[in-house]
Amino acid sequence: MSGHVQGVGFRFYARNAARREGLGGHVTNHADGSVEVVAEGEAEAMTRFERALHQGPSRSQVAHVRVNEVVPAGLNAGFEIR
Repeated sequence: MSGHVQGVGFRFYARNAARREGLGGHVTNHADGSVEVVAEGEAEAMTRFERALHQGPSRSQVAHVRVNEVVPAGLNAGFEIR
């Protein structure tokens, strides 16, 4: 994710949205100002989660969300902030 996504509660927002959807994975800030989200779960839940990420918390301005589909890695043990 890029845009105004750090310092606005984006990681907490993503974690809460992922937990609501029952997804596994993590969210982390990068030094370049972007945020990386790695998540897996049921297809419909992932679609709702991606939609939530495009919106972001009220103080954010999400400019770009890049989605890469990969083989699931068994991340269903919860969703955490790194």
